[in-house]
Amino acid sequence: MSYVTATAQLMCPFGDVGGPLMVTSQQKMLIDGKPVATIQDAAPMANIPTMGMCKNPANPQVAAATAAALGVLTPQPCIPATSSWIPGNKASRIIGGKPALSNECKCMCAYGGVISIAFPGQTKVN
Repeated sequence: MSYVTATAQLMCPFGDVGGPLMVTSQQKMLIDGKPVATIQDAAPMANIPTMGMCKNPANPQVAAATAAALGVLTPQPCIPATSSWIPGNKASRIIGGKPALSNECKCMCAYGGVISIAFPGQTKVN
């Protein structure tokens, strides 16, 4: 298990690019000189960036554009609709009263995407 730090790379199966996690929940606990993320770092755009273009028909913008294109899938700009991380490890460290984010955690998007951690940002294993 690796802890997730600022600049970790996130991925969504419906996005066409990944993006870096922004840690805003705490700034005191560091690994490799970067703040460690907690499960509170799940706010759309503030923590979870756009993943480029969304191609999930469950996204209302994609559905509307696809309907206008007579059924041809028409990706639209990703605007994450996230609310919380699902902890991946029950033995996670507590930072400021909040569980630390591990590379096993997932974040659900209201449009059906499951955001995962492609690279946790931690390069040293403690």
